Amino acid sequence: MTEATIEAYYLEDRTFPPPDDFRKQALASDDSLYKEAEADWQGFWAHQARELLTWFDDFESVLEWDLPFAKWFQDGTLNVSYNCVDRHVEAGRGDKVAYYWEGEPGDTREVTYADLLDEVSRFANVLKSLGVQRGDRVAIYMPMIPELPVAMLACARIGAPHSVVFGGFSADALRGRIIDAEAKVLITADGGWRRGAAVPLKVNADDALEGTETIEHVVVVRRTEEDVPFTEGRDRWWHELMQEADADCAPERMGAEDLLYLLYTSGTTAKPKGIMHTTGGYLTHVAFTHKYVFDLHPDTDVYWCAADIGWVTGHSYIVYGPLANGATSVIYEGSPDTPGKDRLWAIAEKYGVTILYTAPTAIRTFMKWGTEFPESHDLSKLRLLGSVGEPINPEAWVWYWQHIGGGRCPVVDTWWQTETGGIMISPLPGVTTLKPGSATFPLPAIGAEVVDDNGNKVERGGGYLTLTRPWPGMLRGIYGDPERYKETYWSRFEGRYFAGDGCKIDDDGYFWLLGRVDDVMNISGHRVSTTEVESSLVDDSRVAEAAVVGAKDETTGQAIIAYVTVRGNVEATDGLGEELRESVAKKIGKFGRPKTIIFTDDLPKTRSGKIMRRLLKDVAEGRDLGDTTTLADPAVVDEIKRRAEQSPQED
Repeated sequence: MTEATIEAYYLEDRTFPPPDDFRKQALASDDSLYKEAEADWQGFWAHQARELLTWFDDFESVLEWDLPFAKWFQDGTLNVSYNCVDRHVEAGRGDKVAYYWEGEPGDTREVTYADLLDEVSRFANVLKSLGVQRGDRVAIYMPMIPELPVAMLACARIGAPHSVVFGGFSADALRGRIIDAEAKVLITADGGWRRGAAVPLKVNADDALEGTETIEHVVVVRRTEEDVPFTEGRDRWWHELMQEADADCAPERMGAEDLLYLLYTSGTTAKPKGIMHTTGGYLTHVAFTHKYVFDLHPDTDVYWCAADIGWVTGHSYIVYGPLANGATSVIYEGSPDTPGKDRLWAIAEKYGVTILYTAPTAIRTFMKWGTEFPESHDLSKLRLLGSVGEPINPEAWVWYWQHIGGGRCPVVDTWWQTETGGIMISPLPGVTTLKPGSATFPLPAIGAEVVDDNGNKVERGGGYLTLTRPWPGMLRGIYGDPERYKETYWSRFEGRYFAGDGCKIDDDGYFWLLGRVDDVMNISGHRVSTTEVESSLVDDSRVAEAAVVGAKDETTGQAIIAYVTVRGNVEATDGLGEELRESVAKKIGKFGRPKTIIFTDDLPKTRSGKIMRRLLKDVAEGRDLGDTTTLADPAVVDEIKRRAEQSPQED
């Protein structure tokens, strides 16, 4: 019997089996997919690849595995753009809407699959006219407008790997990614709309290009109509180039292992990691998971992933997965509180959204704003809800299920990463009995185990989440640095991919993600997950959101500092703080009681909604703050520092 590496304290015993009416029409309503995968997991993926995708040349080789390097379906050929667009048009579905797009100011577009084929083909020819050849890298730095997926698909069409950089990133971040990828062309826009203001993307792009040597052309989409600097000979307007372009561009026959895209993720060093995803395996994985995790019925569903395409969630579940499956999706450009806090629900009502996929941070923000905003709109067409990005605490899960889903929609809590390419641990909504806050079980054919410090399997309790076998959507390495790939992901536990996340397994075998192992606190010898303390705080109906960090403490090693945002009309008092501290002590134990509770109107978040706990830890330990440029509202940190200085320190 192994000893749990991360102790598990928070218990959740509510269960939600699939509703009978949902199960009856679900694509998967029994364990047959699991049984098929258990009998032959490689054969299972080969079956999905052939069933879900169109291949120019079929494959004979399913998997070549030279740990830690995988090659899936490598002798097969296909094209991602063809699979996402052409084949749907050829099948007579050209009039089907691919995207309902809504700009923040209220402008709208309907993009059909036929429209998409026309624009993708034209822009593929534009790229060719600018000298982009198969294998050249193209950088993309754009707002959430239809031209973004068009640009990605055009790159895929001609075999030019793209590197999409989130539009909220600074010029420095863009520069580093352009240099590492040695990108030949940059695609951007004059700007994009965010909270009623124009984000100056072209100005940032110009700053980023100082000190780069490989960019030959910059293509600029006219979006905000603001005056922007233009460099003669280098900069070109998207609309002018598209007017001249031919609408016929044959898709390249790509090998299944050819590079589809790079997506950079922050590393522990200053240099970002260029995560490599290839063609056949990645598309198989995202098509399969999008179809079955979201129980997609493409003829009747309107699907909305409310992430940004600049993150992997948008790559996999706004662009490639949904389009491969012929889905109709919603894309929204702006923020959820512009012009009012009901904007998302107004959009969901307007387009008849049936499947909604969003982040726990967004859900907790909606909780803080109150139920009157979703209640002011008809959300009755929703039939499935999803969560992505970080562990969702049980109370947020239940609020989402009750107030957004009307108590009738299963909630699929999904775990995966930039590196995994697609969803790895998740319920199948017509099969799995749900527990609020648990991602439930690994999907069919996915090998996942929790291990202790020595790499021994933990049957029950907490430890480190590892993956035990290759999967089609897995990263193929870090661009230009295979040794860093091995060291980062495969060196901690022999023969296992280490995700960097803590996880616990309960008595029923359910997986509960505990966040990054960096977020595990050592309190008087107890290894406590920040996620469990946060869940116990948000368990109180007066709390909308909480973030917890461990700060250095001479007595206990680390002390728990909690930053708490209360709901609507609740008054944040010292008395409430004491009640919350005692409540945590009862749920987790006295060692889990926060030393200090700091009430704040908001928490420092990136524009993608991730709480920046690093900044909160810096505040707690009195350090100077680092870069805050990617925060949605940098002023939040100054307010938290002021309140921290005023907060009473508890014994």
